[in-house]
Amino acid sequence: MSDVEEQAAARSGPGGSLAHRVPDLGALELLLAVARLGSLGGAAREVGISQPAASSRIRSMERQLGVALVDRSPRGSRLTDAGALVTDWARRIVEAAEAFDAGAQALRDRRDSRLRVAASMTIAEYLLPGWLLALRAGRPDTAVSLLAGNSAAVAERLLAGEADLGFVEGVSVPAGLDSAVIARDRLIVVTAPGHAWARRRRPLEASELAATPLILREKGSGTRQVLDAALGGLARPLIELSSTTAVKAAVVSGAGPAVLSELAVGEELALRRLVRVPVEGVALARDLRAVWPTGHRPVGPARDLLSLTRG
Repeated sequence: MSDVEEQAAARSGPGGSLAHRVPDLGALELLLAVARLGSLGGAAREVGISQPAASSRIRSMERQLGVALVDRSPRGSRLTDAGALVTDWARRIVEAAEAFDAGAQALRDRRDSRLRVAASMTIAEYLLPGWLLALRAGRPDTAVSLLAGNSAAVAERLLAGEADLGFVEGVSVPAGLDSAVIARDRLIVVTAPGHAWARRRRPLEASELAATPLILREKGSGTRQVLDAALGGLARPLIELSSTTAVKAAVVSGAGPAVLSELAVGEELALRRLVRVPVEGVALARDLRAVWPTGHRPVGPARDLLSLTRG
């Protein structure tokens, strides 16, 4: 402790801060080593400091407490009666600190051994499995739980502390969240091969798309947000469904056209189960974002997963 700190400690008196009146853990551990080894030099070696530094620390502690703790002689160092009493108290403090450290380490281990991810449906179905497979290669002991829902539900989970990292696909970042763009996506109009639009020779215009009842994702989904923004909120629902898979199945059955992510319909387009309908004058591109509570940058497995999405 410096002279300035000692003076501050003296001024603080009985009502001052505990930090000024109670020796630090390093000093208490040194005192316990002196009591156990009967040698200041041996205690210094055990705690990893020089003997002069150990002597200085003991003297500082004696000044701080106002009592002599150690008698020094050519034959070694022994505790005074006050030193023996202080050592008993010090042992309890050090044991409590060790228990505290063990508990904190357990909390860190628990945090680092599990990852809670909340993801909007398109990302959960078509991107996240590959990212999680790569994460497992680097962190085989991390248990991952996935909460899939629309973008609004992802934001709710994060803000409630029920997820460590989220992924959304809407037009904006939900309030209370920070974000990073991890990919770009495009929505496309698709229909069954038997639908009249499948034989169109000219692109759809925004007005025609807005006037046609569509099979839509529910409000709150990122896909619906982008479409509503592109059409000025004029999208007309024929059916509203809560998953991309359900929307695709309805379109394939011939129920009507839909607007879906390119990520979601690649296989159906290749097999001609769905047909892409060209559109002009409609902005259907969107950013895919990782999100987390404002001011709480992802750490541990969440940070590693975020890095993988940018690889």
